Order: sequence, then C-alpha cells, then structure tokens
Amino acid sequence: MKISLNWIKKYAKVDLPIDQLVDKIGSQLGAVEEVIDLGAKYQGAVVAKVVSCQNHSNADKLHVCLVDDSGVVGEVARSEHGLVTVVCGANNVAAGQTVIWLPPGVIVPETFGSKQPFKLEAKELRGVMSNGMIASARELDFGDDHSGIIVLDEDIRPGTTLVEALSLNDHIIDIENKMFTHRPDCFGILGVAREIAGIQQQEFKSPEWYLKEGFGGWELGDGEQLPLMVKNEAPDLVPRFMAIALSGINIEPSPLKMQTLLSRVGIKPINNIVDITNYIMYLTGQPLHAYDYDKVRSLSDNNQSEIIIRPAQKGEKITLLGGKTVEPREGAILITTSQQIIGIGGVMGGADTEVDQKTQNIILEGATFDMYSIRKTAFASGLFTDAVTRFSKGQSPLQNDKVLAKAVELVLKTGAQIASQIVDDNHSGPRPAINVSVDFINQRLGLELSLDEIAAILKNVEFKVELQTSNSELLITPPFWRTDIAIAEDVAEEVGRLKGFDSIPLKLPMRDISAATTNNQFKLANNIRYVLSAAGANELLTYSFVHGNLLDRVGQDRTQAYQLSNALSPDLQYYRTSLIPSLLEKVHPNIKTAHDNFVLFEIGKAHIKDMLNDEHLPREPRRLGLVLAADKRTAADHSGAPYFYARKQLDNLLTKLGVGYELIGVTQQAELSTNVQMTAPFADSRSALVIGKKDGNLLGVVGEFKLAVKNALKLPDFCAGFELNLDDLDQKDFNIAYQPLARFPSIEQDISLKVPAGIAYSQIEQLIGRSLDEMTPDQIVFKVTPLDIYQPEGAEFKHFAFRINITSYLETLKSSEVNQVLDQVAEAAKAQLQATRL
Repeated sequence: MKISLNWIKKYAKVDLPIDQLVDKIGSQLGAVEEVIDLGAKYQGAVVAKVVSCQNHSNADKLHVCLVDDSGVVGEVARSEHGLVTVVCGANNVAAGQTVIWLPPGVIVPETFGSKQPFKLEAKELRGVMSNGMIASARELDFGDDHSGIIVLDEDIRPGTTLVEALSLNDHIIDIENKMFTHRPDCFGILGVAREIAGIQQQEFKSPEWYLKEGFGGWELGDGEQLPLMVKNEAPDLVPRFMAIALSGINIEPSPLKMQTLLSRVGIKPINNIVDITNYIMYLTGQPLHAYDYDKVRSLSDNNQSEIIIRPAQKGEKITLLGGKTVEPREGAILITTSQQIIGIGGVMGGADTEVDQKTQNIILEGATFDMYSIRKTAFASGLFTDAVTRFSKGQSPLQNDKVLAKAVELVLKTGAQIASQIVDDNHSGPRPAINVSVDFINQRLGLELSLDEIAAILKNVEFKVELQTSNSELLITPPFWRTDIAIAEDVAEEVGRLKGFDSIPLKLPMRDISAATTNNQFKLANNIRYVLSAAGANELLTYSFVHGNLLDRVGQDRTQAYQLSNALSPDLQYYRTSLIPSLLEKVHPNIKTAHDNFVLFEIGKAHIKDMLNDEHLPREPRRLGLVLAADKRTAADHSGAPYFYARKQLDNLLTKLGVGYELIGVTQQAELSTNVQMTAPFADSRSALVIGKKDGNLLGVVGEFKLAVKNALKLPDFCAGFELNLDDLDQKDFNIAYQPLARFPSIEQDISLKVPAGIAYSQIEQLIGRSLDEMTPDQIVFKVTPLDIYQPEGAEFKHFAFRINITSYLETLKSSEVNQVLDQVAEAAKAQLQATRL
C-alpha cells in the first residue's frame, strides 16, 4: 500500500520529520518497505512558455520551438532574447502554451530509479540544436499517454519548478500489504491518515461527506431519465449493492493534479470517469466500478439497463477488461444482464460494457462482496486487481452510500446529470457496541491507564466511547469502517497499539522454579523409543495424510476417514485411520534399496469419523505402529513364522513398560469400526488382539498381513507387525527401573498337561499365568517357558509341557511349596479346560 504524504496531510496534521514518522508507522501501524523522495524524481524539470513554434525545415513531423523559462536554467544556449531552442515532435505543440521543459542534464522521470536512467543532453536534430525536451505524460511517468505533450494552465509563471507547480515535493511511503490484512480501512488514504493521527496522539476528524447519513440529496437532471433495474440473487455473498445512472458524460483526461496524485501511488490515469472511481477507491478503500449504460442496455431486455447479481455456473465465460477471457469458478459472484455476463463482482469488469471515448451515459456501482468468495475467485482465475486487494480484506458495507455519493459529486462537476433514482439493495446491519472495563485493558497491556486516557486514545481515531454507571466500564462503539473490532480483546489491542507497544513496561513474568509436572504422554513415547531402538528398530516420521488408494489396498474403509478439501498434494487426500498403512508403504522401497532385514516403527495419531469426544469433536488417538520385514534370502535364516518375531518385539516392549497383556483371536473384539480399521490389514488366522490384563481394554493387534495386502504393496513373505493404542495403556508409571537379582536361588519345575485337541496354546498359557499371579505373593516372580507341544496323529487330545521358574526375594523356597503351587495350577486347568496332569 503506497501512500502519498502530501495526500495524507490533506486530512491529518503531521508534525514529525519523515524519518521519525516512518519509525512510528513501522512500529505502530505496519512495516515500511520503501520511502521514495518524489521531489528528487522531478528535480530540474521546470515550467516554460512556448514563445514561437515553427515547422522544422528538414523534417515533416518536427517543430522548432523557442521556450521562455525566465532564465532560471543555467548553462544552456540561449537566443539574444534569452529564449531556448527545443525541437519537439508532438502534434499538439503550439505557440502560447505553458509546458513542462526537461533541460539538458535532467534525468527523464520515466527512467528515474531504473538500472539505466536516461539523462538528457543538448543534441542536434536534423541540423537544429535541441536543448532537452518538452515532456509528455509518459515521459513524466504521469500515465501512458505519449500522443502529445502536457499543456498546463497559463497562469503558472514560467521558470517555476515542476515540483512547486504540481506539489510534487512529496514522499511516497510503501507499507507492506500483509500488515493491513485485517484492516480494510487502511487500504485507503483516509484510513492511514486516521492511524497516523492516532499514533501521534492527535484527534482525527473524517470529512463531513464521509460521515454524512444517507445518499447525496441531489435531484434528477433535466435530461432523459435512464431506467435502471438491479436484482440481487446472492444476498449472502453481496450484502449491499448500490447503483445509479448518470447522463451527459463527456470522456476526457482528468485534471492534471488528479493524474499526478494517482500516478504517484502507482495507478495509471485513463480518463476522467475511471480516474474518479480509482481516486475514490484509493481515498476510502472502497472500490467502485463504472459501466457504459447504453452498452448494458443493449444487452438487457425490456429496453432498460438490467444488473443481475448471481453465482456463476459451471462452463460460463467472460471477456474481461484488457481482453483476457476466463471461466469463473463455479459459485463466483457474477454481474450480468438478462442476456450476458458483464463482470466478475469485486474482481474485474467485462470488456463489453467498458467506458470508452464514445460513452455518453454511465452506471456507477458501489457494492460489498464476500471477502472469502473474492479470494477464492482471484486465486482460481489468477486475477489480482486493486479491487481484489481491498474486497478480500472485508470492506464495510456501511460506507457504500457515502463513497458512492462522493463519486457522484465529482462526476457531476464534469457536467453530467443524475438520470435515475439511487438503487440500494442493503442486507447489512449496524456494528454492535462492546462493553469493556479499564481493568480488563490494563491487565492485558501491563499498563496503568486511566479511564480518561483510554477514552482519549480511542476517540482520536473516531471510536464512540460512553461511560457506564460503574465509572470503570466503557461502552465502545467501533466506527462503521472498523470491521476488525468485535470483542473486548480487540479494543485492548487497539489501545495498546495506539499508545505504543514500546510504552509497555519491560517486566519479566514471575517464574516458578519448582520442577515441572511429568507429562506421561512424553514419558511413554520416550520409553517406547528407548526400548524399540535398543531392540534394533528404526523410527519413522510420516505424514498423517495418505492417499485414498492406500486405504483401499490395506482393506480399510475410506468413508471412515476424514477427507481433506485442501490437500497438500493429490497423494495426501485423507487422514489415516491407523499407522500400519504408512509403515507398510515404506517396506517395498527399503527392500528394493538392499535393506534385507529391518524393523520400522512410528508414534503418531489416527483419525476415525466414529471416534468423537464429549464435545462431538474428532478424537486423535495416539498410536504405535511397528513393522518388521526381511527379503527372501535373509528370511531363510529365521526359524519360525514372522508372527512370532513381531510378538517377540511386542512382548519385549510391554514387559519393559510393565504392562500386563493377553492375546485373543482377532474376531472376538473386532466388531467396533475403530477396531475394524486397525485390524483390517491383518490376517485373521495369523494374528491376535492384545488385551490389557488390568481392565480388559483392547490395546492393539499383532500378526501377519493378509495376502491381498502383501500383493497390493509388494511386501515380502516374511513380514509382520503390530499396532497399539497408547491412550489405553496403564499410565500409572512408565519408569524403566533397574531390578536387582534375587539373593535367593530359583527353583525350576516342569508341568505337562493333557488337554482336548480343540484347546489352543494361548488358552493354556494364559490360564497358567493367571493362576500363578493369584497364588504367589508380590515378592515372588515367575517365568513360564513352553517346552513341547505334541499331538499323536488322529488323537483327540494333545500334550503341552511348560517349564516354570519361580524366584523369591524374601526367602529360599522349598520344593514342597513349589509343588503345592503347581498342584493348584493343575487343578485350575482341570476345572476350566478338562486338562489332566501327566
């Protein structure tokens, strides 16, 4: 956002030197990117009078002019009457004109600041020595017009510097746009002037026309009345749309001072009507648009100009100003007639209704468009105009009538007449007031401001401040242009910024030096990393998002996964419902790069639609996933199925963490959708659910993967893994503590049981473990090791042999005591599983 300091000074008093002002703007308003001394750009340019103008004897299109500068320019060849010869090629140059002369030695303003600035010098043109040039608008960087020279008012004295004649002794301050993202009013000179007054602790008063209620008060002109109809079919996207028709338009260049004012802030002058809309936009931050009334009428039905505001439909196209044809995104705001699209609302007008040299009647539009819709449309179409910059910040609809009235006033000064009633389709409401206490503001700023000081700071930038009956509370009504002030915290921030954040005392907060509370989640994650890395596993960190095809390939239901509407890439469409798919996706690439034997694990989060918390928001269960794999050659060195290697990793981890668990069949607790998503990649016949001993919660699943999953992801035959719900682990204590060896000898006893053939190994193992837990004191530990499983061919029974190691930390155990414990285990096995001790 470029601001002209001279333009600012028309509305606010600036007492500070330029460097101090820039510092204050940078610290209290927005980062300053550049400061341009405009006077230096036009240094040396002077006003001169063309005394005579003769055709060049050796060139048809050149003129030999004698100009009078009152002798102010030194070191230049002059005639005996003190006049300077300048050869000019403009077709509009004539004797008696007051022009702008660029003498030799002056840099052409159009090239000022470029890598190769062009410095003029006395030069012979077709036999005549020319001293500099008489300048056009383009050479002065006032616009693009190069068809002729600029002719000034004759009452400007020759020899006056151009800087003085056109008030170009100015500074242009370029403030970073991002600093104003939440301040739509600061995309106008009035808004910035108000803020500059506020940060100088000065009271600002907006112009009367900007505060005036209602529209204009003008009467219809004497000329032809122009029927105008507006239909708003998208009030949610266009809360206010105003329009008025004017007749008697005479298209011509705008006054030179307006042209210079626009050009110095980066806007190219076009004609008087377009320049007025741009001038008002830059002054207030509210974009306007002018349509050629007769062109709109020719595209409408019923012999009247129709303007219809509606959402875009798929496949519609429009040719915009400048000739670019685009297809607006579906749902974009369109300005149309009954027959054709004539503009993309808030972005750019159409070429078919452009104001040009033949325009005699116009429609002036002042509207407010939804900021989010404008932003989406701009990015979708690649259109980033001055209007988009302002509408995408959320302009206030409450200023439309005032801004449009001022624009109409300026158009009327060109000789135009009002030709229709004002159309005001208004769906907006007033800004609500905010209650805030003095203590609330001071507590958040660390200041001790009085009620009067706070009121003065806010009144300086035209907030309405009323004292409540408590004498310590204020009722704050933000001005209609401040769409960013909605809650009490906004008011506190506004007070702090205008007071100056550098006035806030530099006082460090009190700090408690007592030890921080242990975070069990971090502690658990660190312990898991320690145990698994010590066992040879490698930790991965993958995206929480996966492709929908990956969910399909592992057998998970993508309808249970949250889909992203703004995915980082096409490969990251869904939140993952478990960690195992992300790990399995990495197995084949590692095998291909000659990693023949590895274990991968990840600690992360899963997201499933059915998992909601008490506030009906998605839960983010923490998970641990582990996958081990080996290529065909290395797998031959392993004895046993990969399931047992995955279980060994699981047992090592949970044992080190002190978590008791049991294994049951996958189908026994897989009916919940959360369980289904986790168990989906695992083969039912070669996997098991991990159940917590303490409360029977499902801790996870361990096992090998389905053949379809292996084929889809090109997994090796030797591949297995597990996934655990970390939120369901016993979080009482995860200290991995050293336990000394017992001072007393251990006793080992074997037990052999004959059971029916239908009894699974896990049932026998779990029964022995539970029985020993119940029968032994806390200071006695045991370990159960399988020795043998035997089933004669065709028999209806099988044998299980286990070795039980029992150690006491209190005393030396006797064999009779151990035998008694084993007898009780055998009785429990007989009662529950019809087992016979051999």
